[in-house]
Formats: sequence, structure tokens, C-alpha cells
Amino acid sequence: MKIDYRINAVKPYINWDYFFYAWGVHNKPDEEKQRLRDEGEATLAQYSWRYQTHALFLLLDANSDGDDIVVKGQGTRSKEQEKRCEVRLPMLRQQQTPPCRCMADFIRPLSSGVTDKIGVFATSVDSGMESDFDADPYLKMMMQLLADRLAEATAERLHKEVRQTYWGYAPHEHIDMQQLHTEQFQGIRPAIGYPSLPDTSLNFVIDELLHLQQIGIRLTESGAMKPHASTSGLMIAHPQARYFDIGHIGEDQLKDYAHRRGMPIDEMRRFLSANL
Repeated sequence: MKIDYRINAVKPYINWDYFFYAWGVHNKPDEEKQRLRDEGEATLAQYSWRYQTHALFLLLDANSDGDDIVVKGQGTRSKEQEKRCEVRLPMLRQQQTPPCRCMADFIRPLSSGVTDKIGVFATSVDSGMESDFDADPYLKMMMQLLADRLAEATAERLHKEVRQTYWGYAPHEHIDMQQLHTEQFQGIRPAIGYPSLPDTSLNFVIDELLHLQQIGIRLTESGAMKPHASTSGLMIAHPQARYFDIGHIGEDQLKDYAHRRGMPIDEMRRFLSANL
């Protein structure tokens, strides 16, 4: 599913605290932060007619198989067709921080005989938000940081709509924006490249599922997304699902993970250098 949003539709979901961090004013007086926020909102108001944000989302059948999440093909297929349409999302497991979590732990295992669900998503902004202001360095930086916040705000709004409507596992959720930003809702939205899912090469698998070019995202050789103001990841509904930092992994897991990813171990080492 592809959804386009007007800027005014996602602006209420912006977490301005991260905007202040990006500007380096998070420890400044409230008056200075408010002045910067006012300037950011005025800039958005000036250009809100010109740009949109975009989202892709799929809700797919899934099960865990060891430390892999196995995503099933869409539609009505025979068992043989469905097996060929399976996509595996290998997950990493904490090795040094009990209780040694893995994202696959929050998906029903194949052995249960019960099919689970998982969401796969990506969000981005019109690329012009990053490229149309080269002549004005300050405005270019302002628009880049606003674009970053809008991509995240789009993911926030999308996730809310998924919980309440598209997936519908929390149809009666009633929380305010502060509760939303502090994640006081059921489920999580782990993003590729963040501590729980540090391997950016998973974006290539996400691309297989979502076809990211639909919203103008292209991937670099390292799995980074362009426009920079883009997010991607998973949506997991398990009520006990939590974020965690994978941290350092050993050579044993690196070798096993590279095998499950179907990549040479030296190439996998490059993607996971911060975790070795």
C-alpha cells in the first residue's frame, strides 16, 4: 500500500525534541528552543503546498524459524507457490546482555502451527526538500532537518493508522501526542540501521518486498537510503515486544548470520563493523 501525505497532515506528529538535538540546542533555555521551533513551523507553512511525504506498507503473514523471521508471499497460492514466495529476514541476537533478545522472539514460531503477522514499511519525503535550497546554506540545513523530522512523523502517523485500522489490533487506542512520542502503545516499530536492527543490508530485502522506488527511495551500496530523510523497518504487534541494543556479537554469530543472509562473511563484517 502506498500513501501520500500533505505536510500539514503529518506536522502534528513531529517530535520537536529530536529537532532541537539536531540543532544542538536541546540544553538551551526554553525560549531559544521555542524560537527555533517557531522558525521551523513558519518554514513548513511557507513550503507546505510544495512538498509531500510518502509511505509504503505491507501487512504480511509471518512466523519465526530460529532467529529468522519468515515472511510469506501475498495472495492465494498453493503451498508450493507460497513456499517459493517466502522471504527470510535474518535477525541478530544479543550475546552479551541478558535476556539475549532477538526480534524473532516476538513472532510466533513455525512449530506453533499458528500464522502470525508482521508489518514492513518505509517512509520518505519529496527529494526536493533536500536539493532545492543549495543557494541558501541556512535554509538548506533547516529544510534537511525538517525533512528528517517529517519522514519520522510520517512513520509515526502510519504506525498509528496501522494499529487502529489496517492491522487493527488496537482499534480503540486513545493516546495523546506525548504518549505517542513516548511509545505508550502496543507494539514496536524497529527501524533498519538502529540498535535493534543494525544491519543496513536488510534494506535490500525490504526493497524486494516494498519496491522502494515507488516513493522515490534508492539504495546505496551500503544499504543507505536516498533521500536521507527516509526510514524503513518492521512493525511488530506482540504486547511484550521491546526495543534493545544488539551490542557486540562474536565471530560465531557473525558466521551464522552471514550464512543466513546468504552473504560472504567478509562482506557481512563490513555491514556489522560497529557490532564486532
